[in-house]
Amino acid sequence: MSDLPKRVLIAEEGPREGFQSEKKVIPVADKVRLIEALADTGLKHINCVSYVNPKRVPTMADAEEVASKIRQKPGIEYSALWLNQQGLERALRGPLHVDGGVRVTASDTFSRKNIGKSVPDAMVEQRMSLKTFKDRGMPVEWGIILGAFGCNYEGELSSELILQRVQLALDEAELAGFKLKGIKLTDAMGWATPRSVERLIGAVRNKWPELEIALHLHDTRGTGQATAYAGLRMGVTKFDASIAGLGGCPFAATDGAAGNICTEDFAFMCEEMGVETGLDIDRLIEVARLAEDVVGRPLPGHVMRGGTLTAAKQRANA
Repeated sequence: MSDLPKRVLIAEEGPREGFQSEKKVIPVADKVRLIEALADTGLKHINCVSYVNPKRVPTMADAEEVASKIRQKPGIEYSALWLNQQGLERALRGPLHVDGGVRVTASDTFSRKNIGKSVPDAMVEQRMSLKTFKDRGMPVEWGIILGAFGCNYEGELSSELILQRVQLALDEAELAGFKLKGIKLTDAMGWATPRSVERLIGAVRNKWPELEIALHLHDTRGTGQATAYAGLRMGVTKFDASIAGLGGCPFAATDGAAGNICTEDFAFMCEEMGVETGLDIDRLIEVARLAEDVVGRPLPGHVMRGGTLTAAKQRANA
């Protein structure tokens, strides 16, 4: 498929996945300041905190305090991540949006490293979470396949294995009385390439043409934008991204693990190709610089340094 979509939805991951990998403690006020600045860029979904074990992810020990201090703007979904029943219960007590979903890790080793359980054991706990959503009348619409493109612990993963994981997500949702509308393929360890993105999306679509597909890509090996472009070429319209390229997965076993594809860089690329994002790129650049100030180190975003082509053309004409 070569036609690009007319519009994409970019979900911001920086405050959550970005800050969770920082080695130093980020003050609550700075976290809130970044989240509130992101809300002025046109973003409609901002992932703010993780309700996870503070002993394993110390930078998320303040999740409740951060969530309580965000001044939420109407029309924006401020969300929280959870990985187990305990985290879900914490999230449901807070003021942030809680997504109902079925998470399945591709590699059993990564599942143990990331959430402390094997894939089968994790699914047993997922059933408790799905029951919680059912009892509360909350929708469950997406399945999330963690580490779908390859694993630093187990190596290359076959398309057949990922299809089995997708089927597992569909089956667990159906068992709980839900029907999934989409699958998010994630790449915390940076194994995705344009070819593997095309191959895996093609395999999922061949088996389940009715399912939407979303992508959560990292730029660990410098292929983030290329893999995102491959996703666009395959018609994907939902992407996760991180302001200034902030972050990375602390359990991915990748030295210098990079964050998600950079929000402002991806938005710039889309807009230059005629794909609408609804985002103010100049404002995103300002927030990317704020993110650098907050973490106190250079971040890998490019557009915040090079500027937009609109600005370059204006300077050239002047």
